Amino acid sequence: QVRLEESQGGSVQAGGSLRLSCIVSGDSADNYAMAWFRQGTAQEREAVAAINKYTGAAYADSVKGRFTISQDNAESMVYLQMDNLKPEDTDIYYCAAADPELTGLAAPGWYQYWGRGTQVTVSS
Repeated sequence: QVRLEESQGGSVQAGGSLRLSCIVSGDSADNYAMAWFRQGTAQEREAVAAINKYTGAAYADSVKGRFTISQDNAESMVYLQMDNLKPEDTDIYYCAAADPELTGLAAPGWYQYWGRGTQVTVSS
């Protein structure tokens, strides 16, 4: 059984940084396309960053240049480094895993496994 677990989020002031971690257990993170989503105000979760061993990383326009997704296959971990955070980045962030052939930023329905989410709060 594959399980994903996010690290605890946090609270920072605008302009600050946070790094989220996601540990993949029950299988290797290298066997999946991984992504970070946030809930937002829309009914569907928004993919903010994704990584795939065939095509590399992809980012939503809203976070491009500020967020970096990376993967440590030896530790079966996926990270989301968030820099220059803005109040509008406040949200619940989720780690997700999908079939390794999935590329780019895909809709949440393509992902089979999810973490429980972690809160990120950015104050102005």
